[in-house]
Amino acid sequence: MPADKNYALKQVQTFGKKKTAIAVATVTKAAQCSIKVNGVPLQQILPDTLRAKIMEAITVVGSKYYSRLRIDVTVHGGGQVSQAYAARQAIAKGLVAFFQKYHNEVEKAALKDKFLAYDKFLLIADPRRCEPKKWGRHSARTRFTKSYR
Repeated sequence: MPADKNYALKQVQTFGKKKTAIAVATVTKAAQCSIKVNGVPLQQILPDTLRAKIMEAITVVGSKYYSRLRIDVTVHGGGQVSQAYAARQAIAKGLVAFFQKYHNEVEKAALKDKFLAYDKFLLIADPRRCEPKKWGRHSARTRFTKSYR
């Protein structure tokens, strides 16, 4: 990282959630683009479908917005798919917050509109949760079969 103080000062931290997975993204101004999830470069993440899901937050807006940024994402909890969705949400929210803080409001609004037009869950958390099991039943909704004979 260069010794220039401008790079170290411009930093934003955001979070994304999906079920029990929580992702924290740190977006920092840098000399060149680098995106890491739990310390692993984005190109090395497997399976490919989850990598594509995480990259959606980046490909929707184009390289103009992220070419000079370093994005570090830390994810914990949940399963693989939930972690991928939490990471993509954290990245999208981080880009919007970075442009709101260090650029003008017009670029931030354009970025936000692109995300919302593509998929609203890039910026808004999914409120659905697993319903708890009730007593006297098999699961949350199913009941035992009642026989009259």
